[in-house]
Amino acid sequence: MENRLLIDANGKQNELNDLFGIFFEDLNHAADGGLYAELIQNRSFEFDKIDNPDYHAMTAWECVENSGKAAFHIETSNPVSARNPHYLVIDIKQPGKDVGVLNTGFNTGIPLKKGETYYFTCFAKRTEPQEALEVSLRSRDGKVYTSASFHVEADWTKTELTLVSPAEDNCARLAVTVKGESSAALDFVSLFPADTYKGRRNGLRKDLAQLLEAMHPRFLRFPGGCLVHDGSLDADDRNSMYRWKNTIGPLWERPARRSNWGYNQTLGLGYYEYFQLCEDIGAKPIPVLPGGYDPHHRRVAPLDELQPWIDDALDLIEFANGDAQTTKWGAVRAKLGHEAPFGLEYIAVGNEEVGEPFFERYPYFHKAIREKYPDIKIINTASPFAAGGEYERGWKSARENRSDLVDEHYYMAPEWFLANHHRYDSFSADGPKVFLGEYASHGNTWGNALAEASYMVGLERNAGAVKLACYAPLFCNVDYTNWQPDMIWFDNHRSYGTPNYYIQKLFMNYQGDYTLPLIADFAEENEYPGPERQNISGELVFAAGQEDGKVVYSRIEITNDDTNETYRFSDITIDKAHKESVVGHLDWTNVTIKCTAKELEGFKGFKIYFGKNAEGDKLEWELGGWQNQDDCLVEHTKGGSSCLSQYLFTVEKNREYELTLQLRGRSIQTFVDGK
Repeated sequence: MENRLLIDANGKQNELNDLFGIFFEDLNHAADGGLYAELIQNRSFEFDKIDNPDYHAMTAWECVENSGKAAFHIETSNPVSARNPHYLVIDIKQPGKDVGVLNTGFNTGIPLKKGETYYFTCFAKRTEPQEALEVSLRSRDGKVYTSASFHVEADWTKTELTLVSPAEDNCARLAVTVKGESSAALDFVSLFPADTYKGRRNGLRKDLAQLLEAMHPRFLRFPGGCLVHDGSLDADDRNSMYRWKNTIGPLWERPARRSNWGYNQTLGLGYYEYFQLCEDIGAKPIPVLPGGYDPHHRRVAPLDELQPWIDDALDLIEFANGDAQTTKWGAVRAKLGHEAPFGLEYIAVGNEEVGEPFFERYPYFHKAIREKYPDIKIINTASPFAAGGEYERGWKSARENRSDLVDEHYYMAPEWFLANHHRYDSFSADGPKVFLGEYASHGNTWGNALAEASYMVGLERNAGAVKLACYAPLFCNVDYTNWQPDMIWFDNHRSYGTPNYYIQKLFMNYQGDYTLPLIADFAEENEYPGPERQNISGELVFAAGQEDGKVVYSRIEITNDDTNETYRFSDITIDKAHKESVVGHLDWTNVTIKCTAKELEGFKGFKIYFGKNAEGDKLEWELGGWQNQDDCLVEHTKGGSSCLSQYLFTVEKNREYELTLQLRGRSIQTFVDGK
């Protein structure tokens, strides 16, 4: 008998439509210092401790005092824009040939290519306009490659000029120096390569954008991610949530904002640029908007103050699709340079939301969008977990509101992706469809990529229920890493796609129009030896939720439910000196473990590991995880981890909880105080 794959070429099944796309979030310096081609870091002197404890207004700037002296200080009394109030004042104390400031750029510095043109822009003013300023590109040790002089007025003057580099240097600096005796002020000091993607001013880094274009993604989800919903509810706050209206218009009018990933956002790469990128690479835009709720800090917009958030969603659709002559936001788009609509088809509200406040507010957004724009597909959200209470809450909300899609997110070990190849086989093609908006296995090896490829075959096979899917995260700057793994890695002058990138590219480049019936007729069929064939065996270990916590476990019992044998253990205290305690070894098929637990110090509750083997593989019951919000069941395999299920739970200090862990083969149930 031969091995055969039987394909029914006439049996058209599910249309694939927009199945495979990409997701961009500004983490790992993916925007500033990455895809956004600006070469100056902290161009408007707006870096702040709000962004990062190590930041200040002169971060990435150095004072230059060669053969002269000056005093350097930041002022806010008369800025170019009140939305970016900080600017630098240079008071000359002793004139010299080289007095001013230089910028160190990102990574090792500013990358210069020999013979390439660079666009310099700045706002400046001087008390004596006849005295010149000079801009120069120079090496790290001070050698000047090229320079140009310019004059400004006593009031803020915008200067634009070009510089051509005679040298190749990936560690260069840009300097602005002051000639003469009068003081000078600088703001919005910018340098862009002329050779951006599609040659656009305020454009994108060419090599990174070309990597995206080469994938031929069907859609681009942006701008996050957790970036979307973390921050103050006030759009004018320095620490505000991501609000799209802050990201359009003149660059110096876009207010600098804190990124929840620990750095600053210039918002130079804003919503207009995102829509433009989608058009350039042939991808449909999928913007994600906040729903008036910050789950990280539990900030909630009152229901009677929700309308501005809803208006933001409606106005965004008008910005993307509105007529340039008859709509307010369509006219704004046209004024920015795009007369024709962008053709928005999808909009997402919320990202990885958990808790009742979001799902209480989502229906208001859904109803308003559906009534005004019935053709727009609305995407709901289903937590950052693949199963459990908040996952089910998201799906329940989607069914009740008749959302078009539900955004699922999960990051798992490659073993999970192999074991869950058939996850969506049982999902209904009726009702809300799956948008797998963030997923990845833990690693950038070929093994990870192949596990993901196997999973993507399952997504294709179930295209009736799964309509959209995108790997995440997309980019990582090697010198500013917040999260791993990532699809594309880069520094200030190099970039490369990981094996995961090439698998994603393969599926996108060769995505078909629809699926066909396929039968595998193999002489010998080897099934994946899934964990369901084994009992859970290994060490039972008690620990605290955080390393410096203090937890007491008492009345510990382990019962063999097949023989009714019960073993009892002495009380255990977990603290800094004794970070975990091995209680015993599980070998039975049906087991019940009981104890009481009390947290005396710390705020992340309890951890019980079970089935721990010599390689470190284990299962974990985490009660009070993350910000003391989660009750999770986690599997650790070969150094990776997979959250199998999650519920909301907060551990109260000095309260005693009755914990029960029940194993029936590989079926696991956990109980707190009998629930």
